[in-house]
Amino acid sequence: MTELIFLVEEAPEGGYTARALGQSIFTEADDFETLEANVRDAVRCHFDEGEMPSVVRLHFTREQVIAV
Repeated sequence: MTELIFLVEEAPEGGYTARALGQSIFTEADDFETLEANVRDAVRCHFDEGEMPSVVRLHFTREQVIAV
């Protein structure tokens, strides 16, 4: 695996959640800097040394509801 993509969303209670696409990896944090560190840690814990992806991509989504 060369690349792993995380879907990052704003959590309803504040902060961020990150879920890996195609893998069972999930993490969360109160701020973006902590989220980056948590993603790195989760990836290191999930993969063995030779199987780790070379690139981790964070894809941010934001849902906004507006009145019409």
